[in-house]
Amino acid sequence: MKRGKRYQEALKLIDTTKAYEAKEALEVMTKLPKTKFDETVELHVRLGVDSKHADQQVRGTVVLPNGTGKSLKVLVFAKGPKAEEATKAGADYVGAEELIPKIEKENWFDYDVIVATPDMMGVVGRLGKVLGPKGLMPNPKSGTVTMDVAKAIADIKSGKVEYRLDKTNIIHLGFGKVSFGAEKLLENYNTVMEAIIKAKPAAAKGQYIKSVYITTTMGPSFNIDEK
Repeated sequence: MKRGKRYQEALKLIDTTKAYEAKEALEVMTKLPKTKFDETVELHVRLGVDSKHADQQVRGTVVLPNGTGKSLKVLVFAKGPKAEEATKAGADYVGAEELIPKIEKENWFDYDVIVATPDMMGVVGRLGKVLGPKGLMPNPKSGTVTMDVAKAIADIKSGKVEYRLDKTNIIHLGFGKVSFGAEKLLENYNTVMEAIIKAKPAAAKGQYIKSVYITTTMGPSFNIDEK
């Protein structure tokens, strides 16, 4: 795969044989040649677990101290007082059964996160085949199935992110923007890594953190020393 001139220039500033400390990697990363947009800084963590086994799943949420740099749109499935609470708390969209055809037939996905009260999960469950593949299905473990919709919305808007294993036992997560600077990115990075380490399943044997890489949307990867 041929890379562009900016990528090639960035690569000259990186030692690809080196395992960097996170602080140093982020300092170098924020000084690389800039793109025309504010790149997301991504974390990719390979874990020594087997996601095929239920007792080795790694999934949770964490609120980043400096947010994600992205303004997230929240859709809330709720009725009555809880719908009013969601609207007051700043939800971008609030509704119930009437939203099903809009999502199913009109491919309406103008939102980033869905929150639902427990009584609405029967309704939301009917959208499982549509929402599941997009990672939009509300889940109690991620705090998106809750009666406290105001708190859920506040957390999401302030920088709450979900981490979860994919089928290859890797967690992929955006944890800020290049414009944050190294110090704020490091705070976010440390918060995420602490959460992932705390989430180590009891059934996990041997080395838990296999490898850690950070990269920007369009930039080269840094191998991080987390051994």
